[in-house]
Amino acid sequence: MIPMNRWIVVFALAAAPLAGQTVTLKVIPPPPDVAAPPPDATRSPSGLASKVVEPGTGTVHPAKDDIVTVHWTGWTTDGKMFDSSVARGRANTFRLDRAIPGWVEGLPLMVEGEKRRFWIPEPLAYRGQQGRPKGMVVFDVELLALPVRAPADVKAPPPDAMRTASGLAFKVLKEGVGGRHPRPSSSVTVNYSGWTSEGKLFDSSVTRGEPATFRLDEVIPGWTEGVGLMVEGEKRRLWIPERLAYKGSGPVKGDLVFDIELLKIN
Repeated sequence: MIPMNRWIVVFALAAAPLAGQTVTLKVIPPPPDVAAPPPDATRSPSGLASKVVEPGTGTVHPAKDDIVTVHWTGWTTDGKMFDSSVARGRANTFRLDRAIPGWVEGLPLMVEGEKRRFWIPEPLAYRGQQGRPKGMVVFDVELLALPVRAPADVKAPPPDAMRTASGLAFKVLKEGVGGRHPRPSSSVTVNYSGWTSEGKLFDSSVTRGEPATFRLDEVIPGWTEGVGLMVEGEKRRLWIPERLAYKGSGPVKGDLVFDIELLKIN
C-alpha cells in the first residue's frame, strides 16, 4: 500500500524463466513429442508451434503488457529439462513482454486454467545467448491467473457490493478464517493491487512478488476502515471514494479500487 506520507512507483517484476539461481531440481520427464511438433500442432507464420494439453476455464486472453502467473517446465529437444517452476514448487508472476518472444506470442493464445505445449524455435527463444539452451526449446505452460488485470466492475461498485456509512463499498472475494479483526493500530501483512476507476494499475504487491506489511493507521482512510473489517485469509475488493483515498492531493486522484488479501495480523 502507498502510505499517506510517501509514494513508491512499482514496476519490479518476478523473474521470467531462467532468471533464478542455479539449484538442483527434481527432473520432470519430457513429453513424448519433445523432439518436434506433432502433425496436430498449430503453427504460426513466425515458426511458433503449440498444442493445447488441457483446456482452460477462463475467457480472457492476456495482452502483451499484462502480468501473468504461470507454472511451466522447459526442455531441450533431446529431452533434457533445463528449468521448471513446477519442480521449484513456486509459480512465476511477471510481465509478459519481459519474457522471450515465443512466450510473448504464445501466451495471448491462452485463457486462464489452460495448459499448452510450445515448440519455440531459437529465433523466438534464447537466440544463442551464453548460458542459455541452444536451438529449439519446448515448454509446457499453465496459465494460472492474470492477477492484476483490472476487474470488470472497476468503474463502480456492483449492485451486490456492501456499503458503509462513510461511502466505502466492498465485496468479499474469498472467505477468511477466524473472527479476529485488525485494529487501526495493528500491523498487517497483505497482498494487494490498486487501480484507478479507469482501470489503470498504479500499485501492486503482486507484481513485486512480495507481500506488504504496514500499520493500518499509516495508510489512506479507506484502507484503515476496509481492512479493519477483514479477518485473516480473507480477500476483498474495496471501492474507495476520493475523500477516503488521497483527497485530490496524492499520487493518484479520484476514486480507487483495491483487491486486498489479508494474510496476517501481526
